[in-house]
Amino acid sequence: MAGIVNYIKESFGELKNNVSWPTWAEAQSLTVLVAVFSIIFSLAIWGVDTVFSKVIAFYFEWING
Repeated sequence: MAGIVNYIKESFGELKNNVSWPTWAEAQSLTVLVAVFSIIFSLAIWGVDTVFSKVIAFYFEWING
């Protein structure tokens, strides 16, 4: 149990002293960037899904005559 406590203490020390945290402005701009790319990527996936759905529906209509 002492090993776990020591690990947690060292982890917090590492986060506090050795990690270079972004400024508030950098964090906000990166968050907006991630949100924009997530929306663009989800729209691209939606578009591909819609096209494939229509192609598959057309294929099955063509097969069944």
